[in-house]
This record gives sequence, C-alpha cells and structure tokens, in this order.
Amino acid sequence: MPYRRTENVTRKLAARRAAILAAARVLAAEGGMGAVQIAPVAERAGIAAGTVYRYFQSKIALVSALVEALAEQEIAALPRAGDAAPGPLSALAAAITAFAARALGSRRLAFALIAEPVEPEIDVARVSYRRALAGAFEARIRTALAGGHLPDQDAAVAAPALVGALIEGLIGPLARNAADSGAARAKVQALTLFGLRALGVVDARARGLVVQTAVPAPEQTN
Repeated sequence: MPYRRTENVTRKLAARRAAILAAARVLAAEGGMGAVQIAPVAERAGIAAGTVYRYFQSKIALVSALVEALAEQEIAALPRAGDAAPGPLSALAAAITAFAARALGSRRLAFALIAEPVEPEIDVARVSYRRALAGAFEARIRTALAGGHLPDQDAAVAAPALVGALIEGLIGPLARNAADSGAARAKVQALTLFGLRALGVVDARARGLVVQTAVPAPEQTN
C-alpha cells in the first residue's frame, strides 16, 4: 500500500516550510537577497541546514520561493486597500498609497524584491511580480475609466508607467531617503498625488483622494 501523508504530517510540513520562508524574509529585510543563504536561514529557523535542503534544493530555489511568497502578499494588499474605498477613483488612490506605504515601511525588502541585482533565475520571479503589480493597477485604472472618472487613455500603457514612476520615486537610486515617519508619510502622499495627476486627475488633493496614512520610518537601502 502506498504511503499517504496524514493531515497532521501535511500541516507540519507546511508549517516548517513557512518557518523557513519567514526566516528568509527576516534576512532579506535586514541585508537584501544576498543575505539569504541556506546556513543563516537554517540557524534563524532553528533547524539543520540539511532540513532546509529537503524543502528547497538550492539557494536559488529558496530565494525564488521567497520572492513568490512576498509578491503574493504585496499584490494581495492592493485589492484589500482598494476594496475598502468608496469609489473607483478613491480605490485607485488607495491602491497607490498602499503600495507606496508598504514599500517605504520596509524599504530594504522592497528594494530586494524589485531592484537588487540577483541571479537571472531569481529575476524571472521578480519580473512576474512586476507584471502582476502592473496588472493590479491596470484593473483599477480600467474600472475608473469605465465610470468616466479618468480621461481616455490606454490602461495597458499607463499601468506599467505608473509602476515605474512609483518604484523610481520610492527605491530608485535618485529617490531621496525619508528620515522619519513624518517624511515617509509626506512622500507617500506626494507620490499618490503624482500618480493620480499623471493619470489625468488634476484636482486629486481638492477631492480628498490623497489621505493621511501611517508609515513607519523607512530603512535605508542606497
């Protein structure tokens, strides 16, 4: 009779895998993707290095899985923020704000997830994340267009351009560091306002679309 995993065993395996990825996330947040190595991950997770290899065959496999898990979390945050807004335009603004606030709240991790130099195999997963990110914004832009809240434009072109502007303004080499939570909050508002204006909303501030949001002081990356 073939061996079947019990539900309890399956849960334990899933919990161990999640613990490994959680340890890898901490290391990436502290030192970037380059800090995610099998031995330090195992030490932080409180397990043997050989155990990590039972779940991930190599460092590349581990980091790629981490990128996919982080990307899933970040993408999921955008519809949550937008769905809580009262209308299509405020939903778009909320999604922009959420992305910017989360990136500044963990700037080193955001840099690792998007822009840090990595192996080509890992970059495949990161490109998928950026594509999904653009897709999430495109969906909000299309909804706003359908309701007549934005001037006519190609959402498939506007969304990647918006993502590029946000990334450059948040973590690019020319982006100014926000020294404290107040500066970070102001930067999030400025980028939200810029994004809405770029999409054709000339009176975003007057319409109350740029709102206060809590942003912790960001980590410095470059």
